[in-house]
Amino acid sequence: MNLVEICNTFSTDDRCRELLERLRWPKGPGCPRCAQPVSRRLSPKLLWCGKCKYQFTVTANTIFHDSHLPLITWFAVVYLLCESRKGMSANQIKRMLDISYKTAWYLCHRIRAAMKQAQGLPLEGTVEVDETYVGGRKRGMGRGAHATGKAIVIGIRQRGGELRYFHAGDVTSGTLEKYIKENVSEAVDVILTDEFAAYEAALNKSPLFGDYRGKHRTVNHSKGEYVNVQDRAIHTNTVESAFSLLKRGIMGTWHRISPKHLAAYLDEMTFRFNRRADDDLFEQTLTVMVTADPLTFANLVK
Repeated sequence: MNLVEICNTFSTDDRCRELLERLRWPKGPGCPRCAQPVSRRLSPKLLWCGKCKYQFTVTANTIFHDSHLPLITWFAVVYLLCESRKGMSANQIKRMLDISYKTAWYLCHRIRAAMKQAQGLPLEGTVEVDETYVGGRKRGMGRGAHATGKAIVIGIRQRGGELRYFHAGDVTSGTLEKYIKENVSEAVDVILTDEFAAYEAALNKSPLFGDYRGKHRTVNHSKGEYVNVQDRAIHTNTVESAFSLLKRGIMGTWHRISPKHLAAYLDEMTFRFNRRADDDLFEQTLTVMVTADPLTFANLVK
């Protein structure tokens, strides 16, 4: 659906609620407390459970809970975040929808919190792993004199499959072990990295990685090699292209991201990137929003 169709189709609060009910309860409304089928509809938006005597709406115990914004506004923001390849800043949403910056910022973070809870299956096949550094005033890799103010982002991408981003505290072999073990299937065909020694230690020397041994291949970036000359399938260009999109989002859209909230922006970028070819991305996002645990403002800013 395009923006005009979204505005025309969901022009009232009741129409928005009809879609949320269909996405949250495909088999019909159920009570959030006791999971029993709804006994009665007291109004277009208010439902009643005869077993536990609980009155509720489709937004109860969801990301939308206790929001004073019209659902039409929520739908507009979801569409804008889904269809903007490099994301959209809260400041831009503030101007477009005439709401306060605080409201726009909190709204975007609640959507990102729902996106975080939609992670897929372990990656397999051919998987590329690399790290990049964002932020700081000095250009460079984030080591030595360039390290001040930089945050580490680890990227893991399956060729022809999904992408995962993580905000890491360091790039030691132990940290790399953790992220690879949690996100890459032991049945992977090959894991591709650059020549960074920590990857060698994590994949070939760690006792945790017996099932990964013999599947590690590298490309030597320090020697100007970006595709292995003997086997041109050995490279990390696929995950690096995803890093390029991420950095364009940071520099061109968000401009400044605090390390505290970096992981949330990575979750948004990952969710959108992995579903970039899906025609129902808007509905997929709403589905995770009515099934994910809500994010309170107190937890967001603590």
